Amino acid sequence: MGKRLSGKTILITGASSGIGEATAKEFARTSPSSLKLILTGRRTENLKKVAAAITSEVGEGVKIHPATLDISDPEAVKNLIPSLPKEFQDIDVLVNNAGLVKGKDKVGDISGEDMKVMFDTNVTGLINMTQAVLPIYQARGSDGGSGDIINIGSIAGREGYPGGSIYCATKAAVRTFTQSLIKELIATRIRVMEIDPGQVETEFSVVRFYGDKSKADNEYKGVEPLTGEDIAEVVVFAAGRRENVVLADTLIFPNHQATAMVMHRKS
Repeated sequence: MGKRLSGKTILITGASSGIGEATAKEFARTSPSSLKLILTGRRTENLKKVAAAITSEVGEGVKIHPATLDISDPEAVKNLIPSLPKEFQDIDVLVNNAGLVKGKDKVGDISGEDMKVMFDTNVTGLINMTQAVLPIYQARGSDGGSGDIINIGSIAGREGYPGGSIYCATKAAVRTFTQSLIKELIATRIRVMEIDPGQVETEFSVVRFYGDKSKADNEYKGVEPLTGEDIAEVVVFAAGRRENVVLADTLIFPNHQATAMVMHRKS
């Protein structure tokens, strides 16, 4: 798998923490001698810390370019690739990881601001990022192009739950967008894959509760959620398959979880 990834340029959105950070580190560990990583996110200092941690762990064989990016800003997405150093512009793998959830309000009480930021980030941002990278893939090779698009969806895109209607709707949109894109690119060597995590403990819940960590911690009370590293291993495994192998649709959740709503919590 390390040999298959060797020499590739990988762009990860939302790489300043959580699944994105773990994914960057897992790619570097898997192919530490010849890899380029573009780490994007809103928190520049966090990106630099992730980059420094990777270099400290695996050495200089992995070249890293941190790039500040708010995925919900269409102009910022449009300008990202032209602004990259030339040696980082020939992207091979896009990991559309950036996403968030705001609040647990039910329909009738959901704020317009929360709705907007979730759709702008989880849906429009992911689509804009895909459209920015796709021409690079399509210009490559004689079989209609090549490259990987890995979308991080959610179990919430498969089943709605109370208090999550907007987040679930955004992730359902990601799921159907992915399915459509697979069909549109079927005559090429461009692989489109989706990984749908269940409950994962990251800063995700802290963001959901507007920075209230005590409320976020309560979400994981009595259970052992997945970690960012668990999802990162699946992402890297998907990207590291032989080119003709597509992990098109992957659902991964912890042992205590059966669906978006059905969980067993220890008392």
